[in-house]
Amino acid sequence: MTLFSLIASHKDVHLDTVARLSAGAASVLSALPASGAGGAVVLTTCNRVEVYADADNGDVSGTHNTLVKAIAAETDLPYATVDGTFRLLGADATVRHLFEVASGLDSAVVGEREIAGQVRRALVEAREAGTATGPLVRLFEGATRAAKDVGSQTALGATGRSVVTVALDLAEELRGVVTEEEAEDFWAEANVLLIGTGSYAGTTLSQLADRGATAVAVHSSSGRAEQFVADRGGWAMALGGESIAGALAEADVVIGCSGSGRQVSPEQLVALREGARHPVTLLDLALSRDFDPAVADLDQVDLITLEDVRLAAPEQAASAVSEARTLVEGALRDFTDSQRGRTADGAIRALREHTLAALDTELERVRRRHGCTAPAEEIEFALRHMVRQLLHTPTVRARRMAAEGRLDEYERALQALYDIEVPAAAPIPDSPSACPVPHQDADGQRRTA
Repeated sequence: MTLFSLIASHKDVHLDTVARLSAGAASVLSALPASGAGGAVVLTTCNRVEVYADADNGDVSGTHNTLVKAIAAETDLPYATVDGTFRLLGADATVRHLFEVASGLDSAVVGEREIAGQVRRALVEAREAGTATGPLVRLFEGATRAAKDVGSQTALGATGRSVVTVALDLAEELRGVVTEEEAEDFWAEANVLLIGTGSYAGTTLSQLADRGATAVAVHSSSGRAEQFVADRGGWAMALGGESIAGALAEADVVIGCSGSGRQVSPEQLVALREGARHPVTLLDLALSRDFDPAVADLDQVDLITLEDVRLAAPEQAASAVSEARTLVEGALRDFTDSQRGRTADGAIRALREHTLAALDTELERVRRRHGCTAPAEEIEFALRHMVRQLLHTPTVRARRMAAEGRLDEYERALQALYDIEVPAAAPIPDSPSACPVPHQDADGQRRTA
């Protein structure tokens, strides 16, 4: 296993840049199988794009080069720019980062639960594309289990905070909503237009339902609004064709989740809202922006962006975060022990082959003496069962010693007792420095991760 990752998130890259990289990251999964450069899983959300990779035969440099080339080609950005924007993490740092991301500890809204579902979907897409190798599957499944534990066993998981909830809270504040009763009245009376039908739009529609919204219209430029609404109980109204103009003019709140890359300009918004006599609050939750930021300068228009959400995200209680981190640390130890145990596979295989070879030699001697008779088959079955029993304890002990970092002792014992040479395993990078690829800081300086 030779894992590494390329990371670009809200913590160190502007969201506009993240959006451009996200558009190109989709090409990674289709580029890898043809190149034979290993495996990858791509995780894109409203504020991050991350590529988790398993280098083929330990060729980190070659796999890294393939990934960056694919993203650069799709975004029309220079290779050096793409390479310099991503942070590079080695094996151990990659594992820790994904476990923290999946558990909501690395989110703009700490403790958000949507990210766990996005991590699961990223693995599903990689499997469908044929780029999910065994090590990547184990990594993502381990991170998903950790996220599930955080969600079910800590106060952090019980808060239910997310990008969507913070954005809707901001919309209430802009409209002067203070009490719970006022919030209920506001959403019950508000005309809401939801643009987009992706997974984030589904989460948004669910949040609107929880807040008591009753007049929600859904528009999709791809024509999927009707099916989107039907799949969710049909309580919202699907819009198509030119009806969006009337909906925009009547809307009190417009939520953009499409990420189509087509931005509504100030001029277009003025035209679409011609005749409107009341203010509108725009929530732009699309990473690639559904609204030109300049619309915020229009009269009677308030714009809430992902950056606003990030800045307004509430601090979670230190005790809840501590509980979550404790669970994640335990999950990381379990995962690391399991992976170290897998390094014993070579020794286990060598011992098994040695033992079975001796068995085959003895069985051949029996066949030559007694011929291929039924008793001989019974003897073979009994002996193979006996060998499996004999190998059980040495196999368990090998994995345990590997997890404890003592595999070399086990291999020396095989050499001393049976003269078995264990083939050398591919090295496993244990820190970011194991995959030194230079990249560029915000100040333009090149450095190695």
